[in-house]
Amino acid sequence: MKQNQLYLVIGALVVIVVVLGGYIYHERTKPEGVQIQFDQNGLKIQKN
Repeated sequence: MKQNQLYLVIGALVVIVVVLGGYIYHERTKPEGVQIQFDQNGLKIQKN
């Protein structure tokens, strides 16, 4: 039973590292400057 718990903890840590890495990658590759969106809700201007 303890070996299964160890695999569960290691798997959870791997998932956390992968998700955190994806989040950091996404944040670093955001375009900088002004973002303009136009859709059915109207015009949205955001400064990044």
